[in-house]
Order: sequence, then structure tokens, then C-alpha cells
Amino acid sequence: MIQNVAVFTRTNPGFVTIGQKLGKEKLFSYIDKFGFGKKTGIDLNGESKGIIFNLDRVGPVELATTAFGQGVSVTPIQQITAVSAAINGGILYKPYIVKSINEPETNSVILENKPRVVRKVISEDTSNKVRYALESVVTNGTGRTAFIDGYRVGGKTGTAQKVKDGHYMVGNYIVSFIGFLPANDPEVIVYIAIDNAKGVTQYGGTIAAPIAKAILTDAIRIFNIKKPEGASEKKYNYNDKKYITVPNVEGKTLKDALEELKSFKVEYTGTGEKVIYQSPSSNERIYEGEIVKLMLGG
Repeated sequence: MIQNVAVFTRTNPGFVTIGQKLGKEKLFSYIDKFGFGKKTGIDLNGESKGIIFNLDRVGPVELATTAFGQGVSVTPIQQITAVSAAINGGILYKPYIVKSINEPETNSVILENKPRVVRKVISEDTSNKVRYALESVVTNGTGRTAFIDGYRVGGKTGTAQKVKDGHYMVGNYIVSFIGFLPANDPEVIVYIAIDNAKGVTQYGGTIAAPIAKAILTDAIRIFNIKKPEGASEKKYNYNDKKYITVPNVEGKTLKDALEELKSFKVEYTGTGEKVIYQSPSSNERIYEGEIVKLMLGG
């Protein structure tokens, strides 16, 4: 799948200005260094190069539109590879699908793919700044639906207008989200693209980011990724569900426990005057209004 990568937001004028300051030679040199417009060499058949303007055909309009992603098309594996380079310290790697091919009887390795550096694209300091900016997208920006409490998640939403017969279509978009964690030391990256979603507002943050969140949440469990210290707090909007820390009410009377748990729905069983067990346990964070179960005894 090749997709246009234009993201139609209020940031477009800013990207146009950046493109103009860079100039077409430098802008397109970075496009080339990040691997766009050429095959990545991944171990799959039928890979496309994508579509990038030839430098000698780039005028003021092409420079401006390319700066914010309109008029160029990339493949998902190019997108994953380029963003990985932007957040891993600036190194572009050759991607692969199959880690190794083993002989079934002896399990000896016949073919093994190992990380292969293609080139250094940006400095480590620049990469650090990119990670910080993309983490802020998830905590404070359009990617807030990918936020995972207690973890540092970075990402970027996309809403790309589709092309048919040389013209941009109206009301028909590929919405996307590319997310990664931990944002301070990335281990997992996920790219979700939805083609012409029906019955919903077509924005990457609305449709694709929650799917990426679900996959990243599974990745945390599968790879046993620990919660980092100093995880960013989410900036909530008025209609957002909020995470709240569950207080410790064990040993307290039911009346006092209910007062401390007034932000939650409380269910309790047993007889007695005091709480002898609670679930979730204290200091866990759950959504405001979720159920906290108590057992009474004593």
C-alpha cells in the first residue's frame, strides 16, 4: 500500500516555513537519507519505492507541499523505518520480517538476519528532541487517545487526503497513527492506518490512535516492559476520563472508606466494621468512576 502522507492541520504553515528556510536541496537530501523514494530492501516481494518529486521539478509550490507531506507518497515500511531512525538516536536500519530460518531436526541456523546499519541520518541530540516532541503529542496533543497511564508513549497522528485520477478526493482519507514506547528508550513501534473509515470523524487521533494503544498495551505485557520513573502526566480535556490513584482503605471503617473512595463506584461484601481487603490494591491507578471492591470483616 502506498499512501499520501499529508497531514492537514494548523501546523502546515509552520512546516511550509521550515521547508522554505531549509531550501529544496537540503529538504530533499533529508527525505533521501531517511529512505523515502527508494526500496528499503525488506525480505518481502513487491515492495514499492513510493512517489517523490524529482529535485529538478521542484518549484516553490512543490517545496511547500512536500514540507508538510502533500504530493508525496510513502509505504508503511518506509514510514516505520524512517520514524525508527528519528527516535533511536538517528540511525537508519534495514528492516526485515524473518529473524532466522532454522533446520527443523537440529534447530541449527541456516539463515539469520541481524541489525544492519544503512546510515546515520540525524544526531543523537536531535533524536532526543524528536522523542520529547512526539511524547508531548500523546500527553498534550492530538494523540492523547494513545496515552497509557504510567508509561511514556510517543506518537504522531496523520490524516492523509487520497488521490484519484490526479485529483484529491473529498471526504475520503487514510487516517493513521504511529506510536512507540517507552518514549525515553524505544523498544516497540506500531503503525496503524485506516482507509476511509465509515461513520466516524476521519482523524488519526480519533480512529487509529486507540487501536495503536491496544497493541502497545499488549506489547507491554508480552515484552514485560516495566513502568519508568517520571512518566508524563496526561493533560486532560473537560470530557476525558481521568486516571486516579486508589487510596489505601484497609483497616478503616466502611464509612471512612466510602468517603475516601467517593471518586469511584464501591461494591462491598462480608460482615464486620472494617475493610480487610480491597481490589484494586492501594496506589494502583484506574479510571475515575470505575469499581473498587471491598471485603468487610473484623
